[in-house]
Amino acid sequence: MLEIAEYFLMAALAFTILALVSFAVVLTSKRRAAAPASERESAVVGAATGGRVATIATPEGVRELRETAPEQEGPAPAHGLAWYANAFLIGALVMLTAYLGIRMSITGHGPFANQHEFAVSFTWGILLAYVVFALRYKLRALALVVLPVTAALLVYALSLDTGIKPLIPALQNNLLLTLHVGFAILSYGAACVSFGAAVLYLLRGRITLRGLPSEESLDEIGYKAAVVTYPLLTIMIVLGAVWANTAWGRYWGWDPKETAAFVTWLIYGAYLHARVVRDWRGRKAAWLLIIGFISVLFAYFGNHFFGGLHSYA
Repeated sequence: MLEIAEYFLMAALAFTILALVSFAVVLTSKRRAAAPASERESAVVGAATGGRVATIATPEGVRELRETAPEQEGPAPAHGLAWYANAFLIGALVMLTAYLGIRMSITGHGPFANQHEFAVSFTWGILLAYVVFALRYKLRALALVVLPVTAALLVYALSLDTGIKPLIPALQNNLLLTLHVGFAILSYGAACVSFGAAVLYLLRGRITLRGLPSEESLDEIGYKAAVVTYPLLTIMIVLGAVWANTAWGRYWGWDPKETAAFVTWLIYGAYLHARVVRDWRGRKAAWLLIIGFISVLFAYFGNHFFGGLHSYA
């Protein structure tokens, strides 16, 4: 059964890559195929005159209107390949859900017991957060930042031991294990969305994408994703302290992973404070969101370098 589940995991990686490529083609393709010169001139004239009929006597007049007609912003227009991109994305999320569900049915506990399981769960949380925000804000461009992170985590998960081993004593509390790590997954997924919005904000003006939102919209999306991230991080830390007291007899011990989680919490708290109290926006706020997600990754991978009581995960 576990071998079948691993095929689901590989299919999720394939679907993620296909979705990324499809979104890249949709977002970087030209708006439409070239039309005959007379039709292009009519379209330019119509746009410049608000749809009213106008006559331009010289080619120079058409050229001038073409130069001065404003470029429209907004959601990327419908594209046949976009449907496949969305289908691949949903397919990846379904495959990951099936994989995690099979592991849960085999082990009898949440799939959070080791680095492999948490990497897959982390990926699931990112895809879920992206789907929610993409549906809410019609933001396809976010996929160009979020999906590479997703693919990289899946490659990392596949490079690890996928076998099932008995839980170590510290993890033998199914309820706290599921709640603590579940909130971590959801908060990390939202953090990746805020990271993606911040990266697009900083790249805006340097890249050309169909339907790329305004800087104000990207700034707002990064903020709203951070608003989701922070309380989930708070609950995760509180539940982790309760779990630590149950497993190790103390609520807080400045273990490297605990310290990294606390620093991450401080960064997102500082961002929200600066945003609400001092109205921080723009590049400084975007960089703070990027630093926050780097801290998330450090909290996840840091135990490989610093050990501690969380070295099993």
